[in-house]
Amino acid sequence: MAPMPSPPALPLTVGFDLDMTLIDSRPGIHAAFVALAAETGAVIDADLAVTRLGPPLERELAHWFPADAVPVMADRYREIYPRYAIEPTLAMPGAKDAIQAVHEAGGRAVVVTAKHEPNAKLHLSHLGIEPHAVVGWLWAEAKAEALREYGAGVYVGDHTGDVRGARTAGALSVAVTTGPCDGTELRAAGADVVLPDLTAFRSWLEGYQAYRP
Repeated sequence: MAPMPSPPALPLTVGFDLDMTLIDSRPGIHAAFVALAAETGAVIDADLAVTRLGPPLERELAHWFPADAVPVMADRYREIYPRYAIEPTLAMPGAKDAIQAVHEAGGRAVVVTAKHEPNAKLHLSHLGIEPHAVVGWLWAEAKAEALREYGAGVYVGDHTGDVRGARTAGALSVAVTTGPCDGTELRAAGADVVLPDLTAFRSWLEGYQAYRP
């Protein structure tokens, strides 16, 4: 009896987080918090705020505003964000090449982020980073919704929340240590692979593709 043919390989789809994975948004977010503080008279330690990027904005604002004011302040922050935060933000080392590596492998790159989706798209357009799709407003385990929708087999992020999102989606978790979480934390959360930054991604992807069914 002839052997059964192997099933065709699934299309390569790689998800990427945004803040501190693809972009260094700390200068822009710092400027936006300083502007919000000046406008509202609130005391906001912008230096501290940018050390804990990843979770939804509302979680950070809760440190500086009463609970009942947080939704209004979140709306205002997102409104002023393009004015202050887009121009100062830089691409992380290797970010453009990581997206290009996925494209060159015949795959799709999808950005899945907790950031307000229109502002996420502004960042990527400004920096010339061109993923297949951008999905915003999803954090931690909720990121699995978009990862499953796009069939992502890999999710790349810098936070333990990103690791949880990948594992919930059944995707391989590739973590980079460019955000608030170090390698020990990321591995403890269940990251399958830990890279120092995205400059190491292309080489990793080539090896992954070589052994991928």
